[in-house]
Amino acid sequence: MIKEATATVFVFRRLEDEVWRVAMVWHPRFAGWIPPGGHVEPDESAAEAAVREVAEEVGCRVRLLGGPVTPLPDGFPHDPVVAPWWIVEMAASPDNYTADRHVHVDHVFLALFDGDVGPPETRVRWFSAEELAEGAEVAEDSRLQAKELFVGIDEIARAAADGSV
Repeated sequence: MIKEATATVFVFRRLEDEVWRVAMVWHPRFAGWIPPGGHVEPDESAAEAAVREVAEEVGCRVRLLGGPVTPLPDGFPHDPVVAPWWIVEMAASPDNYTADRHVHVDHVFLALFDGDVGPPETRVRWFSAEELAEGAEVAEDSRLQAKELFVGIDEIARAAADGSV
């Protein structure tokens, strides 16, 4: 079975109403709302692909927040890469990259909105936790992951502001 690296990003922000919202993009092939993401190119890490995909699909910059990991030892000589929150394997239908059925090894990231960069390539909607729970056209796997992240987003964002994430 062919396996391809992909990156998905749950981008959170607060709008004028101070309610946390997560970005979802309309995917015509799936006829539903999913988080931004896509294939990891040969010259980039999954974290770099995550940032690129958000800029293309949502039209914004983000700050990736690393998932729970054991810190590297003091004096470790190599640069760390932002860790995803989850890595999952998902069956994939033929697409623009692979003509056969295959598997996406999806690196799922959490990020905070950090400003607009340009018009998005896709339809974007910012869902509150309540809207996400009620959204009939939201992919169920995405809904489950976003629901889990909504529970801790205040604490995670506070830690990021303090520099501990």
